[in-house]
Formats: sequence, structure tokens, C-alpha cells
Amino acid sequence: MNDQKQDERSARSAGPAFALTSGRTRGYHRAAVDTFLASAREAFEQNGDLTAEDVRTASFPLVKGGYVVAEVDAALSRVEDAFAARERDRAVRSAGAGAWVEQAREDAQVILDHLARPRRRRFARAGVLTFGYRIDEVDHVAGRIVRFLRDGDELTAEQLRSAAFRMQRGGYREEQVDALLDATIDVILAVR
Repeated sequence: MNDQKQDERSARSAGPAFALTSGRTRGYHRAAVDTFLASAREAFEQNGDLTAEDVRTASFPLVKGGYVVAEVDAALSRVEDAFAARERDRAVRSAGAGAWVEQAREDAQVILDHLARPRRRRFARAGVLTFGYRIDEVDHVAGRIVRFLRDGDELTAEQLRSAAFRMQRGGYREEQVDALLDATIDVILAVR
């Protein structure tokens, strides 16, 4: 029997990769998660084209009896960190550490410039009849980002990954806030 078939048989007999939801709670679609993680592993081992950003933006359908979301998200965070470290190492080898640091510095300055806007006006707003992220909650996280980038206060990629905002009519547009959080995570991972 070849090794691949034996590995597949072992994986099936070992049970699910993550805890499963029960009752009315929904979790991530098992096959979708398993397929994505298998392709991520292959891409990492074979130096494929998958990036840390691809891992960060991966999404899965929610279904009954799926994988517990928090467990999968924690695993994806570790996978993203591994891809980010590899990307950093490649960039340092090709352009040098100075270029890598300078790029991270420029990215941080773009974020700071954006967040220098007045409170309650840092992002475009959703329409009056549509929902967006709650402004005061986003501004609070934005303040933490500024203190991290400007003053060196502690802030981790995991804290930003797990940031959740309630919704409000006329709140900040989600895609703009999410893009800034992603850019900040990139900076954090670049300087680790």
C-alpha cells in the first residue's frame, strides 16, 4: 500500500480535525475546511502561490454539525503566521532586510495617515438606511492601532483578527475597516 493511501485511511479513522458543533449551533463546513487546509499545506510544502492574505480571507459556509469556528480560526491564524514568515524571509533574501523594514515603515505610515482623520470620520459611512460597523467601537480599535504604530504599545495580530464590531445604521463601511485591519495585521507580521 502506498504512503498516500495509508495517510488518507489514517486521517479518516482518526476522526474530524476539529471539534464539531452540536444542536442549533452552526460551524464551518467540514469538507470545505479540510480541502482548504490540505491545499494550504501542499502550497506551503511545495512553495506554491498561496499567500498569508489568501489564508486570512478564506471563508467557509456555515452548516449544522460543522467544525467549531473558534478552533478553525485559531488554526488558520497559525497557518497565516507561517505563510507571513515565509513571505518575509523570501523578501529579505531577495531585497534585503533594509528594504523589508522600509516597506513595513511605509505601510505603517499610510495607516497612520488614514487614522489621523478626525474621530467619527475615519472611514466612509454606510447609507442612512444600511448598516455598517459601529463607529465608536471602530474608533476605539483605531486608537489602539495608532498607539501601537506610533508609541509601540502592545497589539497582536490575533487581537485584530478577533476584533468584532456591532452594527449600526450609517456606521462605517465594513470593507474599508476590514482592509485597514488587514493592512495593520500585515505590518504586525512584517515586524515580528
